[in-house]
Amino acid sequence: MSEEKEVSAAKAADTEEKEKKPSGPPKSTFREYFESLVITLIMALFGMTFIVQAVTVPTGSMQNTILVGDYLLVNKFIFTPGGHDLPFLPQREIQRGDIIVFKYPGNRVNPRRDSSRNPPLEAYKLNYVKRVIGLPGETVEFRDNRVYINGELLPEHRIIGDAPSREAALDTHEFEERKPEDKWDVYYSQDTMSLVNAGEHLPTSQYEFATKGKTMVVPPNSFFCMGDSRDDSEDSRFWGFVPRELIIGRAMFVYWSCDRDASNGSMLGCITNPRLSRIGKLIR
Repeated sequence: MSEEKEVSAAKAADTEEKEKKPSGPPKSTFREYFESLVITLIMALFGMTFIVQAVTVPTGSMQNTILVGDYLLVNKFIFTPGGHDLPFLPQREIQRGDIIVFKYPGNRVNPRRDSSRNPPLEAYKLNYVKRVIGLPGETVEFRDNRVYINGELLPEHRIIGDAPSREAALDTHEFEERKPEDKWDVYYSQDTMSLVNAGEHLPTSQYEFATKGKTMVVPPNSFFCMGDSRDDSEDSRFWGFVPRELIIGRAMFVYWSCDRDASNGSMLGCITNPRLSRIGKLIR
């Protein structure tokens, strides 16, 4: 009886050993690396399509919050699709103060302004980076270097000057005292602020929307956006509102930054002339 048990146990062990062995030929090292590469590429493409996107900043309209030569990662997943809340997902609606990336909607009021550029600006192709100021249904007015939402002053920390960073701007002592309600910094030139402080009205002929005497109501599913460098930003004051469907996502942080002047616009120069203090900076 003991011999039968031993034979039975041996057969069971042999069967278990066979089941553990791979059924097909072993994978080569090349195949394993190839499969890993394909899976990585698929995950990267999925992430770049639905979750994050990398963009660069070519102009100074958001100085000094975002500098020319900053490379940003954009969160494409944070905003609820079409403005509909999905409570089981970590998403929310677009809020005032969000710095968003969107496709340039084009200047429909004065299209000649776009065509006169070199090269000409084309709608829906160029990525813009601006701050959300006016929400759907709100009235917006920009006068004498201040923004009014529904007739009330929008709290913003105004800084005079065009310093290359917030730290340098603070060294000049040419800014208003920050109030608790001021959520972000905006920058104006010394020239325009001198006129305002002297009680003079600023010219508004260059603007088409929401300036003094042209109070505008933000349409449904649209947003009024402005650059933080207010005297150096072509924004909603020039070409109007940003439709919801053109918004790509919210700028998260700077993953690389380089000095464009030192790099002469070349990729190699951008790599060899980094601004290390900017890398990893959160965008707020």
